[in-house]
Amino acid sequence: MSRVSESAHLELEVVVARVVQESATVVSLTLADPDGGPLPEWHPGSHIDLVLTDDLVRPYSLCGIASEPTWRVGVLREPSSRGGSVFVHDRVREGDRITVRGPRNNFPLVDAPSYLFVAGGIGVTPMLAMLREVHARGASWRFLYGGRTRDGMAFVDEVVEHGDGVVLWPEDTHGFLPLREEIEALAPEAAVYCCGPEPLIAAVEAVCAGLGRTPPYVERFAPKVLDEAQVSGERSFTVVLESTGARYEVPVGRTIIEVFEDNGIYTDSSCQEGVCGTCEKRVVSGTIDHRDSLLSDAEKAANEFMMICVSRGTSDEVVLDM
Repeated sequence: MSRVSESAHLELEVVVARVVQESATVVSLTLADPDGGPLPEWHPGSHIDLVLTDDLVRPYSLCGIASEPTWRVGVLREPSSRGGSVFVHDRVREGDRITVRGPRNNFPLVDAPSYLFVAGGIGVTPMLAMLREVHARGASWRFLYGGRTRDGMAFVDEVVEHGDGVVLWPEDTHGFLPLREEIEALAPEAAVYCCGPEPLIAAVEAVCAGLGRTPPYVERFAPKVLDEAQVSGERSFTVVLESTGARYEVPVGRTIIEVFEDNGIYTDSSCQEGVCGTCEKRVVSGTIDHRDSLLSDAEKAANEFMMICVSRGTSDEVVLDM
């Protein structure tokens, strides 16, 4: 697979060294080693899981400077979410100690002669380190950053310091992002990256497809909507653990992770929506209904890995390497 695992299963305690209000709705947390040492290495596109409580684990993109000994994440306050962002905004303070997992990288920066980055809202976070790296390399790039309002766009000062290739596009004053014009102007070999709300990602994917371009590299913060055929075609199946031969029935309406937990089997998970990759497992045998928003079409067709928080078996039996 093309994704970079880094220290995916590493769990450690960090101290919140700094909390900064980056915009009206975004705060950043700078995380440090309690003993003053450097935190593990990471690369642009990486994220970590914040273990906020025993049952509240959420992934956030690393948006600091990769060469620094600390980590930084940006968190958008989303009152309608499942509670992670509100917890961070209301309860996490400087000096707190929290547990983190990772880093892992499902959104790596590929080598290319030129780049177009399309960031929407908090989707700017994984791209900050990417922009720093390609700018330092001397590569050709454009950075298109949109948000509902200019005041609501976080990290703007850090983005614009990289020069004229940055295009800020607040929707309330500029309308929708000029995606077709920007993508049409690209050289064929340019890499397109996009992160942000699902409508933005879908629009970038559609423009690239319509122009016959290679699909963009995307990272989603929310899952794709399943089509009706996937939901109506759901069936029960059996999961077998290759290491022990233990068998577990997964009924309609229950996930593999839920069945495992019912039987005292606990495995790393975070988003529970198929977007973060924390629960990825290797498929030894069986066919999968891939419901995640992370694997590429080619990776899904290869049937080598699955996200057990959302994906299901379409065969009677699925054997997993775990």
